[in-house]
Amino acid sequence: MNKPQWITFSAGALLVVLLFVFGKTTDPGQLTKSAVDAHAGHDHAPGEMHTIPTDTLLTIAKKQLTPAQQFRLAGIENSIARNEGSEQQLHVYHQLANFWRDSANMFIPYAWYTAEAARLENSEKSLTFAAHLLLGRLQTDGEPAITAWEATQAKDLFERALKLNPGNDSSKVGLGACLIFGGISDRPMEGLAHIQEVVKRDSTNVYALLTMARGGVLSGQMDKAIGRLETVHRVAPDNLEAVFLMAEIYERTNKKAEAVQWYNKALPLISNPRMKEEVTKRINSLK
Repeated sequence: MNKPQWITFSAGALLVVLLFVFGKTTDPGQLTKSAVDAHAGHDHAPGEMHTIPTDTLLTIAKKQLTPAQQFRLAGIENSIARNEGSEQQLHVYHQLANFWRDSANMFIPYAWYTAEAARLENSEKSLTFAAHLLLGRLQTDGEPAITAWEATQAKDLFERALKLNPGNDSSKVGLGACLIFGGISDRPMEGLAHIQEVVKRDSTNVYALLTMARGGVLSGQMDKAIGRLETVHRVAPDNLEAVFLMAEIYERTNKKAEAVQWYNKALPLISNPRMKEEVTKRINSLK
């Protein structure tokens, strides 16, 4: 299995949801390399983190709309100036998020306005929803400038949520994941400290163990990743992400029989017929 394939599977259940909500679209998260480089690449020193401004992403997204969609979007955007109260502005942000999700079918503008609404509402529930939405996507986008943008947004949202509830383990793990996978830190493994804090207190925390396992795969520490995934499978045998990731690790290490065994364990957990068909094809190709 080549790298794009195993990364696609590794994102787990959230990625599956994103794929079937947004489908195969022309998304700012799937920009051509030349489009991203034009805005993010050439102004940075070698080794410096590439980022792309939100305004640029929104501008590029708007250029992909039909004239009718552009007209509708302009009407919603113009209502922001007429609704200066926080409650009214929150309603407009939700309208914009729904437009980009339902009408335009583009993830990044949808995620941006969902995040803006969460910041305005400033509730733990809305902040963590938006943060996890972005975190799930950043682990699958291949363009560094887009990944860095998603990680920066998610990190800010997790930090805001932790101010409201410092004891939220899920937000601590999410913050750590932004640093490990997002390309926004010179020392990304600092994010591991946030996750280890959770595991020390709760050695069977599924979300923390899964995140550490993905980090182990990223750093080539397959044995550690397998150990953590075995714990996840023991306490949560129906966790599809753990089963997929275990199969991928064995496939990447050329242990085809073990990979087939874990892919077979995944089949009863999959409800989507298309996804089940793809996994069945994968199993047959390994036999």
